[in-house]
Amino acid sequence: MTLPFVTRRHLLMGTAAVAATLQFQPSASADGALAGNTAFDPALALWHKWQSAYTRTAALCRKQQHLESRLVEAIGFPKAEVELPDENVGVTVSWPGDLEDLFGDSPGLADLRARAEADLAAHQARWDAEDRRIGYSAAKREELAAADREQELVESLMAAPATTLAGVAAKLDVVLREGESAEDCTEFPWPELRAVLGDLARMGQAQQPGAFMPGSDKNGPYPRKRREDVCMSVMMYQRGDRVI
Repeated sequence: MTLPFVTRRHLLMGTAAVAATLQFQPSASADGALAGNTAFDPALALWHKWQSAYTRTAALCRKQQHLESRLVEAIGFPKAEVELPDENVGVTVSWPGDLEDLFGDSPGLADLRARAEADLAAHQARWDAEDRRIGYSAAKREELAAADREQELVESLMAAPATTLAGVAAKLDVVLREGESAEDCTEFPWPELRAVLGDLARMGQAQQPGAFMPGSDKNGPYPRKRREDVCMSVMMYQRGDRVI
């Protein structure tokens, strides 16, 4: 997964902040904060908000993936089949720009181009009608809005000072969830960061048994937000790329 530049920058800033905060000096107030007092640690408070946003975004992603699969299966990507008489071959066009590339402004192909435009417009109309009926585009807009909110929380969390081991663990947990291309990715630096997060959890819980540590409470992986093939195809179609 290739992360946007802004996201990569904030994740790297957060990792640097994690390293700086590891100089933890036990004290009475710090010991009390290890129990997960979000009022004591702004990073931990933001982590809780981010976790909810992350889970919501993943759920909305799965919803719109399901809807777009239904849309593609029911209607198929808008296209028109064109038989080129001089070349005796058939060509599939899936975007108005394809028609321009194929026919240009040749007068001899005007009728053929008009039929192709009509076929493509009719298929597009069926796509749009089914889209409105099942709510695919609305679901996608909802997912994108949730993802924007989640990224705002990532940036706020990485900029917030972590004042406890739990807050440091929160930042590392977010780096792992947002940065890994897949759960339990074996490429550097993800296994190493998981090991550091495990060390932090053990340190915090050793200093105060029962302390809440982000990343240590998962019984299984967080929901992933991977884009399936059909999602990528829809994204390509919507921005005008050819879908083969």
